[in-house]
Amino acid sequence: MIISIDQIDAILPQTQCTKCGYKDCYDYAKAISNGEKHNRCPPGGEEGIQKLANLLDRETLPLDLNCGQEAPKSVAVIDESLCIGCEKCLLACPVDAIIGSKKLMHTVIADECTGCDLCITPCPMDCIEMEIIDSQKQPQNMPISLLEEQKAHYRQKHIAKEARLKAKEKLSKKTHSNNIKGKALNIDKKAYIKEALAAYKKKKGSR
Repeated sequence: MIISIDQIDAILPQTQCTKCGYKDCYDYAKAISNGEKHNRCPPGGEEGIQKLANLLDRETLPLDLNCGQEAPKSVAVIDESLCIGCEKCLLACPVDAIIGSKKLMHTVIADECTGCDLCITPCPMDCIEMEIIDSQKQPQNMPISLLEEQKAHYRQKHIAKEARLKAKEKLSKKTHSNNIKGKALNIDKKAYIKEALAAYKKKKGSR
């Protein structure tokens, strides 16, 4: 039986935290399908490892502690009195769970936060902390249908952000290319005018 990358990805928690060593959950799912160990996801914990082992017909392994420890789900909270609006946390968030503008206060939308904690390190003011969420909102205590809906939401938010960043990068490259072409055209135009004037003067002088 062939196991698809999507089937593996469906088991992963979609925190997009990179603790597994890959850029997102889908990239880790792809690596697992290519033989990578299935015990590198701290947010998924022992339960996630067991589900992956069952799906892949592999042995159950203990969580690789080099990737981190299993812990209750937390969400990021910004001390808004210290926030300087540097936007570093906005760029770091894989699912756009933080809102704010340059030099203005930022805030985290708790229900959108995956708990990845990627916003902690880049914050120059050290004004972001992770707070454990209520017991009923912990993944293991949520109804399966609601948990799957939440994971699908996280996945789509991450895909949307990745697409937006790629489009922005493409536009930036195109603008840069056009600027270079524009400068080249200006140089060619000046050279053309210079040559035309020289030819005109030469022709006029020969009369």
